Amino acid sequence: MSHYTALLDANVLYPAPLRDIFLQLAVTDLFKAKWTADIHREWIEALMRNEPERDRAALERTRDLMDMATRDSLVTGYASLIETLSLPDPDDRHVLAAAIVGRCGVIVTQNLKDFPEAALDAFEIEAQHPDEFLCNHLSLAPGVVCNAVRKVRARLLKPHYSVEEYLATLTRQALVATAGELQSFAELL
Repeated sequence: MSHYTALLDANVLYPAPLRDIFLQLAVTDLFKAKWTADIHREWIEALMRNEPERDRAALERTRDLMDMATRDSLVTGYASLIETLSLPDPDDRHVLAAAIVGRCGVIVTQNLKDFPEAALDAFEIEAQHPDEFLCNHLSLAPGVVCNAVRKVRARLLKPHYSVEEYLATLTRQALVATAGELQSFAELL
């Protein structure tokens, strides 16, 4: 099992293509994924705002399955730390607090400006964009990452995605470098 621990921000858990690849990698133990009930609430509420026709119960079932599928993923006991932290957006302090309590080396987020290096350095935590995080792991363990991508793509049945279509989906999710690097492994996906 990996000792490298990453806190996944709500914007990594929604949209679904990001969540799928990150969770598949987490269950391989390439890294240990962490999140909180607050982060779950954030991604579910964002999805419900954007797609109000969605079934909340189905999203809550996804949340529960995520918690069951990944070992020790749910961080608790961080609330008292929130008020002591300073970030450009005070609403993001719970993410940093959870990363500290969860002993995470990285916060994976699309909002890097909300987690400046100066605010994270004292806690030896780094913020990484999902594209950077995935590229780093692809260079460290290409076989594991390709196998995870193959499994995610195989689950997409309605519609089924070709390798090119799946990589285009990743590109639309701002995983431009990851999709580009995965192209050279197309036969393994």
